[in-house]
Amino acid sequence: MLAIAASIAIAGGLIGTGMAQSGIGASGMGIIAERPEKFGQVLVFFVIPETLWILGFVLGILLLLQIL
Repeated sequence: MLAIAASIAIAGGLIGTGMAQSGIGASGMGIIAERPEKFGQVLVFFVIPETLWILGFVLGILLLLQIL
């Protein structure tokens, strides 16, 4: 049961990251095409959802090691 819970936590984080980055990536490319000087700002917004999979991974490890 712990392995299933851990896999759901990790998969949820990965799916959430993919859904968030799909919209951010598409709109970010439009912004960069019009204003290349905004690259750094768009990159920051593109990287923020990466924390979702990191949190899911950490939660999955905590579940597998039975720390929670």
